[in-house]
Amino acid sequence: MPEEPGREAAIPNPKLAALARLVDTWRTSGRHPLLPGVSLHGRTSFAWIEGGAFLIMRTEIDEPEIPSGIAIFGSDDATGEYFMLYFDEREVSRKYDVSVRPDGLTWRRNAPGFSQRMDLTMSPDGHAIVSRGEFSRDGTTWEGDLELTYRRIQTPDQPCSRRAS
Repeated sequence: MPEEPGREAAIPNPKLAALARLVDTWRTSGRHPLLPGVSLHGRTSFAWIEGGAFLIMRTEIDEPEIPSGIAIFGSDDATGEYFMLYFDEREVSRKYDVSVRPDGLTWRRNAPGFSQRMDLTMSPDGHAIVSRGEFSRDGTTWEGDLELTYRRIQTPDQPCSRRAS
């Protein structure tokens, strides 16, 4: 049987190496201003797909008001830019621009009527991430949105997995 087309390209994307520190499963907790007094709980995982050509993020929050979602991270080596394509259970589909820095990353989208940005900052030991989201309806005034703290879940059979496989 012939090999699946494109398998030669299923290799680590060196431009995504800066995101390797995210690869693992995380327990999340947080809040959303539209749900006052409600503590959010869930899980997020980051994993390499297609041999490390892309990074996938899967999110799930136990409270039904916050949608579960999937996002794929990729890069453009000519421009040095990073992108995230997002889709969730509401059938919301969005493209975010991503910037990476030594202590974390930010994704943002500027769209008429509803812009968003999420800033993630990793702890020095790499075992926690604090994220803070904001949204804007007019592109100028920003309001608080989803805030989450991620705590790395480490199991004896799967220690911190940071390399593309």
